[in-house]
Amino acid sequence: MPLYRDEAIVLRTHKLGEADRIATLLTRANGKVRAVVKGVRRTSSRFGARLEPFSHVDLQLATGRTLDVVTQAVSISAYGEGIVNDYARYTTGTVLLETTDRLVVEEKEPATQHHLLLAGALRVLSTGEREPALVLDSFLLRALAISGYAPSFGDCARCGEEGPHRAFNPAAGGVVCATCRPPASAMPAPTTVTHLAALLTGDWPTALQADPRTRREATSLIAAFFTYHQDHQLRSLPHLDLTPRANPAQATQ
Repeated sequence: MPLYRDEAIVLRTHKLGEADRIATLLTRANGKVRAVVKGVRRTSSRFGARLEPFSHVDLQLATGRTLDVVTQAVSISAYGEGIVNDYARYTTGTVLLETTDRLVVEEKEPATQHHLLLAGALRVLSTGEREPALVLDSFLLRALAISGYAPSFGDCARCGEEGPHRAFNPAAGGVVCATCRPPASAMPAPTTVTHLAALLTGDWPTALQADPRTRREATSLIAAFFTYHQDHQLRSLPHLDLTPRANPAQATQ
């Protein structure tokens, strides 16, 4: 079977037979790949814990008819070590993985931007540099943007009239002017719109200045926008624990 190498993040796994597993991977060059990991559930497996969810690995794979086969695995970053023992980080991490799995639909189609975004989010989440809630909100906005659903937080999403605008409507694509505003549009505070724009662009100095009320309002708008454009709720969302907590890394920013 032809061999190829790629780096990948493990999105999920499930059992196959008595000793094998099927791993769903997001690779840097080949997009989503489903591959068999033979003998990984045996205590003597040479793969050990390198192919668990959250793992960032360098792989050699053999191309198969329906599923590829992992033949070598070298750890790049074990993000799971900083995630699985903290409930807030873990529940956030599962949403990151599930979101990516849902947004990257086609297998073997390049998804380099999604791969880089996920790797960066898992790194920040595992180190505790940002609160899990901020990591998640920024990730959801940016993942949607990569997939072609970028919300507008400046000019009107319908007519392009220069902002700022007060109304926000998921179906319209973000903020809208008074003329284009559909019925039942949300009317977030101006500070919330600024916060949303900062999360989308990765402007962390601005995003970190938001107070808890602003963050909560932004989170609800992001959830509404995501649910509308994906037409489903993620299975992992109800388990989230995003209780604000002190973070020394943020306090020094």
